[in-house]
Amino acid sequence: GGMEKIKQHTFALTHYTYTVLSTLKYANGAPVVRIYSDTDFSNPDVQGPIINFNVLDENGEVIGFSQVDKMASLYNIHVRTGCFCNTGACQMHLGISNEDIQRNLQAGHVCGDDIDLVDGRPTGSVRISFGYMSSFEDAQTFLKFIVATRLSESDTEIPFQFSVTKLTTESVPDDHPSFNNADELSPIPHISDRELGNNLSATKMTVNWQPPEAEAESVRAAVSETAVPTCRRGGKPITVTNIYLYPIKSCSAFEVTEWPVGNQGLLYDRNWMVVNQNGVCMTQKQEPRLCLVNPSIDLKKKVMVIQAEGMDPISVSLEENTGKDAVICESKVCSHRVKTYDCGERIADWFSLLLGRPCRLIRQSSDMKNRSHQKNTKGLASATNISLSLVNEAQYLLINVASILHLKEHISARLEEPLEIEELIRRFRANIVISAPESFEEEEWAEISIGALRFQVVGPCSRCQIICIDQQSGERNKEFLQSLSAARGRKTNFGIYLMNQPLRSSFPDILSVGSQVLPVLEENTEIQPPTSNEEKCSG
Repeated sequence: GGMEKIKQHTFALTHYTYTVLSTLKYANGAPVVRIYSDTDFSNPDVQGPIINFNVLDENGEVIGFSQVDKMASLYNIHVRTGCFCNTGACQMHLGISNEDIQRNLQAGHVCGDDIDLVDGRPTGSVRISFGYMSSFEDAQTFLKFIVATRLSESDTEIPFQFSVTKLTTESVPDDHPSFNNADELSPIPHISDRELGNNLSATKMTVNWQPPEAEAESVRAAVSETAVPTCRRGGKPITVTNIYLYPIKSCSAFEVTEWPVGNQGLLYDRNWMVVNQNGVCMTQKQEPRLCLVNPSIDLKKKVMVIQAEGMDPISVSLEENTGKDAVICESKVCSHRVKTYDCGERIADWFSLLLGRPCRLIRQSSDMKNRSHQKNTKGLASATNISLSLVNEAQYLLINVASILHLKEHISARLEEPLEIEELIRRFRANIVISAPESFEEEEWAEISIGALRFQVVGPCSRCQIICIDQQSGERNKEFLQSLSAARGRKTNFGIYLMNQPLRSSFPDILSVGSQVLPVLEENTEIQPPTSNEEKCSG
């Protein structure tokens, strides 16, 4: 039938989804979404097959688009987020002034990032689109996702029981030339109450995530002499319990008890990555079996040994290949361009055989080890440049065992089965694991010192679907990200990012398990004093 039939089909899907979506309400009567449109979705000549919206919580506050995107990915739903290269429409529908645009930029927001809320106000929205291959099952999958993640069983006003006649005859006006015969439209399957019987319980959500701000002229600046190290909740000491590095990006962790610190973080952390035949970085999102690749590093022999079940071990020299035969290539890590060199056919064949697809191992070139990470500093107009390896966000990721234990209770209850804390620690893929007295107290810290090392906290880690992957088996379970979202008030933050610039000395800095951690709280955060002289921390 050509384009006319495609128009009929895609508009019917859009009108159906719009009709259901616009009538979804919480138990208190508040709408679940806010739809942005210049039409009433009654005429396909003026309304294309897209719906632009933001999800709201029970109080009418916007849930950031990046959080919606991450949850949608668990249901194999691809949405587009942000301002869609249409700043004018974004400003008009979201009520963003020119001054707001400048403030958002100063807060660190740029096109394509995850900063979806600034001072509680959205910087963009979510968009779904239908094409000629889309089906009513696709539309229902999307609607079930919204219901499952936003509504509880007590929210009974879910208008899914539309008759076929009502939808087919009211999708477009009778006098519209393209829709003068309702029989031409396909029947619309229903979403039954039974299918929706396993909805997740609704949890009150308040999303006011702030973009992280570095807070000193240099992230290497030492802790101020006047700053008070935290000795909270009875003054129990905070120590490092585990140290992990990930030599190959998205592959298994290599656990150590002590390790040298380089100018990009832990030495050799994420210096290598696996790419497909097009040179695009592969992660566990696309290839969960990467977690079964176990790299280990022997500093004395200066080699990395890579192992995987059913494969012979293979080794890679730690010495950088600077010879004329080195194949230099360019890749991207989270929109940042990085210069790398290929590790050769022998390694490429090993990974290709393991993963069953053409792929190669590449290493970051020292020519590009000055790849910088820019964060706006508090009170300063300039940004601080920090050298990064092939990480996504920052040099280090820190998690707290107390926070893991808090989350473990929620996930175990939802899974209705016991859960080992070691498994959760592996899922969150941190570099530094600490044991602090209180869960999530690390989110109040501005700086920390571990031995001679000083670290600047640059913000929370917003989690993605990789935490749903069992790092021992590669099996995926979306319950983990959903449980984190529910446990944290519909946010997916867990752990904090750290930046560090090592001391300029002839001896390398060493990070060790058992070292004491001395945090400095953010401004205006109350510090509970030690209960006795014995429990006081030294500066």
